[in-house]
Amino acid sequence: MSISETVSHRKNRLWTAFRTNRLAWVGLLLLSLIVFAAIFAPVVAPCDPAEQNILRRLEPPSADFWFGTDAYGRDILSRVIYGSRVSLMVGFLAILVAMVVGSTIGIISGYVGGIFDRVVMSVLDVMLSFPTLLLGLMIAAMLGASLENLIIAIAITEIAPFARVARAPTMALKQREFIEAGRAMGFGRVRLMGLHIFPNMASEVVVVGSMWMASAIRTEASLSFIGLGVPPPTSTWGAMIRDGFDNILDAWWLSVFPSLAILLTVLALNFVGDSIRDAIDPKTQAE
Repeated sequence: MSISETVSHRKNRLWTAFRTNRLAWVGLLLLSLIVFAAIFAPVVAPCDPAEQNILRRLEPPSADFWFGTDAYGRDILSRVIYGSRVSLMVGFLAILVAMVVGSTIGIISGYVGGIFDRVVMSVLDVMLSFPTLLLGLMIAAMLGASLENLIIAIAITEIAPFARVARAPTMALKQREFIEAGRAMGFGRVRLMGLHIFPNMASEVVVVGSMWMASAIRTEASLSFIGLGVPPPTSTWGAMIRDGFDNILDAWWLSVFPSLAILLTVLALNFVGDSIRDAIDPKTQAE
């Protein structure tokens, strides 16, 4: 089966999985709404997220302010909408960087093998021995609080898992007949890894990426909660939860609504990721 036929077959299986899975459509709808709100935040948000009105501080949800106001009189709904921009941007870019770097390392390590593979895997095992949040915390603390450093910190925490995911199928694929035929025809290693091995295992990496983007968003919120995220006045969900933590009993809306935003985003990504996995996983197809 050619690469184009393989891609077409996987597209058909993906469409079938989405068509028969209601949770997939729920996740896709939720994710679409969140992405739409993030892209068109200036139009969707009812107020400027940085606009302060001390006379209306700490107001509960009402017809004027659907999600209430914070200690500075800022509209919580507008800040939640604008906060989705940071969370989605950080999650997507961090996973994209980790996917590219980690997959490249995993493919090269699995294809070359030998001492090089053992050394690379030893380094990755050391990285995997640290909890994701702890490793991200150490890197973010060293780099400092900024959007770029936050993306780098989260991306580094996810490189090792992507490398592991890419390495295993590479070791199996390099023994296949079409790779041996490519070597016999004089194809170089870069061509074999980039044009013959990667397309045959890219779907597995994409599935993992779609599911781990939810983990990246949780990590971003956790780092923002402890003050290592994007500096204020930029609104982020984690920072909003932290700001409302001290008033959780008196002004519950300060932390509850950004927490619900994180919950819905993570659920949507997990629903979509699970559906993609079910469509591509051969074990699921066989059941």
